[in-house]
Amino acid sequence: MSATTQTLSDGPSLPNGEVPNELPKDKIFHILQTQRRRHALRYLKEQDGAVEMRDLAEQVAAWENDTTLQALASDERQRVYIALYQSHLPKLDNEGIINYNQSRGIVERGPLADQFDPYLETANTDGADDTTDVESEMDDDRWFSYYRWATAASAGTVAAAWLNAPLISTTPIHILGAAIVGLYAFISSAQFALR
Repeated sequence: MSATTQTLSDGPSLPNGEVPNELPKDKIFHILQTQRRRHALRYLKEQDGAVEMRDLAEQVAAWENDTTLQALASDERQRVYIALYQSHLPKLDNEGIINYNQSRGIVERGPLADQFDPYLETANTDGADDTTDVESEMDDDRWFSYYRWATAASAGTVAAAWLNAPLISTTPIHILGAAIVGLYAFISSAQFALR
C-alpha cells in the first residue's frame, strides 16, 4: 500500500481489524449496477495513483453527457460532483474499493478495486480499443429514446387519422403508413450506419 493510500481511508474492516481481500459476487454486481460508480471505477483504473475528486467528477459527467470536458456545462458537472461526493464515493470507500479522503478531495483505487477490472474493460481481438460496456449501454439508451419518440409520433398520427383531424384525415392511409414505416427505416438505417 502506498504512502498516499495510507493517508486516505483504511476501507472496511473485519471484526479483528483486517481488511477483507475479496467481495462476494452479489456485492460486486450491486456496486456495478450504478452507472456513475462504473464510470468512477473506470476513470480510476485508467489513472496512475491518486486523483483529485474534481477531475474524476468532470470526466464522469462528460461520459454521462456524451461530451468533452471542454463542452461540459456547469450544471452537468455539479450534478455529478454532488452525487459522487455525497453518495457514490463514500460507499465505494466504505467497501474498501477506493480510498477517498473527502476533506482533501483525493481519490485512488483501494485494495479491492482489482476485482472490478474485468467488468470495466473490453478490447477486440485485433488489439484496438473497443467501446466499454458502459458506452455501449449509453448508445443503446440513446437509440431506444429515438425509437420511443418515433413510436409516440406514429401513435399520434394514427390517433389523429382515426379522429379525423383536419390535415391528417385528408391524407390517404397508404401515405400515412408509408411515412410511419419510413420513419422507422430511417432510424434503423442511421443506427446501423453509425455502429
